[in-house]
Amino acid sequence: MTLTKTWIARGLASAALLATLTVTPALAPSQAQASARRPNVIVILADDLGYGDVGANGGKRVPTPNIDSLARTGIRFTDGYVTAAVCAPSRAGLLTGRHQSRFGFEFNPVGRNESLGPPLTETTIAQVMNRAGYSTGMVGKWHIGQAAGFHPMDRGFDEYFGVLAGATAYLPKLGASDEAAPTAGDDKLTRTNLPIYRGRDKVEAPGYLTDVFTDEAVAFVDRHAQQPFFLYLAYNAPHTPLQASAKYLDRFRSIQNPDRRVYSAMLSALDDGVGRLLAELDRKGLRDNTMVIFLSDNGCPNYIRGACTNGPLSGFKAYPWEGGIRVPYIVSWPGGLKPGVYRNPVSSLDILPTAAGLAGVKATGAEGVNLLPYLRGRKGGLPNETLFWRMGPNHAVRAGRWKLLVVNKSDTVENINEVVGSPVPDGVKAEVSPLGQWRLLYDLNADPGEERDLAAQHPEIAKRLEAQFRDWNRKNVEPMFTSRRQFRSEVNGHKAQLYN
Repeated sequence: MTLTKTWIARGLASAALLATLTVTPALAPSQAQASARRPNVIVILADDLGYGDVGANGGKRVPTPNIDSLARTGIRFTDGYVTAAVCAPSRAGLLTGRHQSRFGFEFNPVGRNESLGPPLTETTIAQVMNRAGYSTGMVGKWHIGQAAGFHPMDRGFDEYFGVLAGATAYLPKLGASDEAAPTAGDDKLTRTNLPIYRGRDKVEAPGYLTDVFTDEAVAFVDRHAQQPFFLYLAYNAPHTPLQASAKYLDRFRSIQNPDRRVYSAMLSALDDGVGRLLAELDRKGLRDNTMVIFLSDNGCPNYIRGACTNGPLSGFKAYPWEGGIRVPYIVSWPGGLKPGVYRNPVSSLDILPTAAGLAGVKATGAEGVNLLPYLRGRKGGLPNETLFWRMGPNHAVRAGRWKLLVVNKSDTVENINEVVGSPVPDGVKAEVSPLGQWRLLYDLNADPGEERDLAAQHPEIAKRLEAQFRDWNRKNVEPMFTSRRQFRSEVNGHKAQLYN
């Protein structure tokens, strides 16, 4: 039996078991609370959006007025993190509220027909909200399982429209005024190979895909305006393939570089989509009673040739440096939260328990925290004393201002486009390099760009953080499949072997 079939069989067999994360009613609400409608929750997840691509984070390349409006009406997290530097593991962590290394979904399932997903013993945010009486819908990119039992509608979503795989073409066919800026592997990202689904049925989706996903999200809000709802709007923008329609390209025709021009148009389309969804909430009178959470699944990549930016952070998608794991992250709920800036570390793991708290249930077993008491000033201190990442033998720990980064040493640097286009064979394990590992310590408050390694000056801090990682790592399991993105790169003078 192949690894894929073995894992699917294991997942299906586990469906009858009790879920790791359990949902229980919170304390009985008062009569006044019971008469008030519980807030809606919308999670908008961008795909490969850079920290510095958003105006609210200081980005100046592309206007993002609608995303910025979320920050003006909500809380912008300066130190918002995801659990992985690549798409699928990051989504698995967000949707389950548990770090993906707890259940073996550690790497991207490259070249495995995207059939693998988190075990069925894991409870998703959609299941939590569904059991709390919310209507649940998903629009966009899934990327965590296509086999029987792993479809979004098997994981708690009442409705689904999107692409089950990790990417697809934005346009069925490029028109004369549309444009593409090809990157490695784009020839495989077609609607034929990677179709769009409504529910479980393949459908045609004419139009620019970012616009189509926005249309579907707006329609979901319109259908469910009279009842509490949870919507997971997982755009595939601005992930490759770099493709844009004339409508958005016309805003950026003056940009000479084709990668920058197309990426700018894609980001502008994403921002327009956010604006249209917010306008629908306003039109229905739902904005004050809807929590909108906006973030990216990881940082932007270097293989699109400088079209995006993670500035002022170092590193990119697939890197455990800040540019890979610290993302644009905003929570806006005009009726429940005062606008502001929050500078303590938060995680995508916090989304599930926060949503559950709004729904009036407790998600026992989730590893994140309900952020509401912290954001309302009712609870002091750090919501997350420590955050952890594991990518094979490479790992990182953030505790307060300090971050320990342990990565394999390398003596070479590879062309990232070749890495993307030619993954390593399946079954090659991620192991400690014969050259050893870098042990790097950064003070992120003083040095968010991770340019100054302080491990020699503060060996006691590095030792303490390493001990904390070992304690955390004891509860992890072996990866269910190997990394096929094993590559070598350099960040701030450190040549490293990376696994994703």
